[in-house]
Amino acid sequence: MQLEELYKKALNFEYLTKEEGMFLFEHAPLNEISYIANELRKKQVPHGKVTWQIDRNVNTTNVCIANCKFCNFYRIPGHPEAYITNMDTYRVKIKETLAWGGDQLLLQGGHHPELGLKYYTDTFSQIKQEFPTIKLHTLGPPEIAHIAKLEKMTHTEVLKALQEAGMDSLPGAGAEILVDRVRKLVSNGKCGSDEWLEVMAAAHQLNITTSATMMFGHVETLEERFIHLVRIRETQDRKPKEANGFLAFIPWTFQDVDTLLTKIRGVHNLTTTEEYIRMIAISRIMLPNIKNIQASWLTVGKATAQVCLEAGANDFGSIMLEENVVSAAGAPHRFTYKTIQEAIKEAGFEPQLRNQQYEWRELPADIEEQVVNY
Repeated sequence: MQLEELYKKALNFEYLTKEEGMFLFEHAPLNEISYIANELRKKQVPHGKVTWQIDRNVNTTNVCIANCKFCNFYRIPGHPEAYITNMDTYRVKIKETLAWGGDQLLLQGGHHPELGLKYYTDTFSQIKQEFPTIKLHTLGPPEIAHIAKLEKMTHTEVLKALQEAGMDSLPGAGAEILVDRVRKLVSNGKCGSDEWLEVMAAAHQLNITTSATMMFGHVETLEERFIHLVRIRETQDRKPKEANGFLAFIPWTFQDVDTLLTKIRGVHNLTTTEEYIRMIAISRIMLPNIKNIQASWLTVGKATAQVCLEAGANDFGSIMLEENVVSAAGAPHRFTYKTIQEAIKEAGFEPQLRNQQYEWRELPADIEEQVVNY
């Protein structure tokens, strides 16, 4: 293979094969692969701004039977620290979120063996009844698959019920690496890769906007990362023409502090700054049918995320007024609505507040300063 031929193919928004992508990743100089990705970014998001969001990650429950080896957040059923979030707690958190300028809750939890569809539809409906302006970015394919198994329903039936109850969009949670060899090692209790993609395809048929993620830097091979990218791209191609499908792709690095994957298997996150920037660039190149590429400042930090804005990323994600899961595995980084905008400006870009549909928002005039408390 010749790099110049692959560059030309990428700049024409042609699909690179798994092998071609791997060749670029391993052989292209960082400045060149970053340049290609940045040129694609300029064409796909020509306004040139870097978008960001204000939302809050609230956990419906910490009870989970999936037993993921990278998660320190979950508790087994019956554990003294186990909880299910009640409506009084949601009210407090939503009022704070609105005061802090947020417009959305990212509601996720675990595979609770006793929480069926009714719990979620009742919760979503009650939240929407009391707070009609709040957006619900909720659950993820593994949770949808879990509910479907509990209720003996199809993915589509579950998604439609949740959509009618108030679900606005579906996060790309639980993707990890979409190769079953990897999933059996790190998240064997979750749905397999085919089912994860089937849930997303069903959501797209219902015109539910979704995102896609990739957690890397653990037991996967480089080839398996590219299998993941190709499978995401293929699923996006299947969406109805009018649907957004995957509106964003977010690659993030495994956080290894005190996880079972580290304690038992000795797996550590050895991802370098250059490797992460390469993954951002290659994500833009391998996924020409996904418009937005997000840099995960939460897992790689401000400085690396800023460089990614010159390597294909156009989005800085949310300031996350609350986040408990990734932080429990060691992610130390934090932003407020002021500091995230400062970081974007430092990188040479204009910050633009957005919602989950990537529509622009005005920063509320009466926004209160957030106190970081997680």
